[in-house]
Amino acid sequence: MARRKRILITGMPYHVVQRGHNRANCFYDEADKACYLSILARHLTAYGVQLHAFVLMSNHVHLLLTANQDGMISKLIQNLGRDYVHYFNKRYQRVGTLWDGRFKDSLVDTDQYFLTCQRYIELNPVRAGMVLHPADYHWSSYHANASGVNISIVTPHRVYLNLADTLEQRLVNYRALFELGISDKDLNAIRSALNHNYPLADEGFIAALTNKYNVSFGRRLKGRPCK
Repeated sequence: MARRKRILITGMPYHVVQRGHNRANCFYDEADKACYLSILARHLTAYGVQLHAFVLMSNHVHLLLTANQDGMISKLIQNLGRDYVHYFNKRYQRVGTLWDGRFKDSLVDTDQYFLTCQRYIELNPVRAGMVLHPADYHWSSYHANASGVNISIVTPHRVYLNLADTLEQRLVNYRALFELGISDKDLNAIRSALNHNYPLADEGFIAALTNKYNVSFGRRLKGRPCK
């Protein structure tokens, strides 16, 4: 079966996931994660891409990205992956691939799903049973978006900024969203969109994008989404 052509629209946020090959670990300790973020910071600047949310798990990463030029997200992920593999293989005296094929991506409807997707990313360690609260996990953007910690690589999206006029109230309002949880419907929608490289949006939003940009996203595949 032919791969679906990747469609990356400038100015739209994308949920990106890259996993270790065969779900093997791509981070063994904090030094690995710190190195990954350092490389990520360099490429965000080089390719003019904004990072709104992230989480580094032991065998995969989630990023929420917006590019200001065509093709920059793909270039960022490709070069980030290559440079990190070089570091990883040298440190652990190994050869070969680290990442599991192509990265997964899903365009995110800013008005309906953006904050849900951002919380989904930052709640990953909780769903994995690693911590009881996202504040207890160091390697995520929760500390910037919910606590106001200065994480230089994180750029707030306009949807997040619209939560309130002041930083203090914005942090309060964002933390309050975590008390609501994420419904099973939204969880399945996020996972299905990622696994099928399909927009996280309703059909009306997708139709509008199709008409505006003259692109075809294909048809959403049916069936239970993979976890």
